[in-house]
Amino acid sequence: MNKSPVSIKMTMEIIDLGNKDVTVVEEKGQLLEKDETTVLKFSETNENNEQTDSLITIQPDKVTVKRSGAVSMLQKFQKKQITENVYRHAFGTMHMETETDQILYRSPVANKNGKLFISYQTSLNGESPRRHRLTIMVKKEN
Repeated sequence: MNKSPVSIKMTMEIIDLGNKDVTVVEEKGQLLEKDETTVLKFSETNENNEQTDSLITIQPDKVTVKRSGAVSMLQKFQKKQITENVYRHAFGTMHMETETDQILYRSPVANKNGKLFISYQTSLNGESPRRHRLTIMVKKEN
């Protein structure tokens, strides 16, 4: 198994009725690579100094995002499939239904950054789905 320290820049876009909400998170983390599976591990701290640990598992046909701590969820992305999960945070629990349109992944190699891009629609608690785009840039540290 290959293990590398990385810097991660995660950009989350939510497009709803023409409005775009963008969140950017930059953290240090670890990249683990074995055969056809890549795992990104990192932690983020919110404004209340509560920590959320993220584990993103990338495989040829799916991506799984597991978050624990201040926010807890297990979200699966499978191209052209609908997946369900429960999102738990300080304000309660929400049921999420996600339909994934596109998953693109390029591994970080030498001086080239890696990139994970997922385009999907999510419906919270049965509301109208909103379009999401998640882009994660991964840069290996020396």
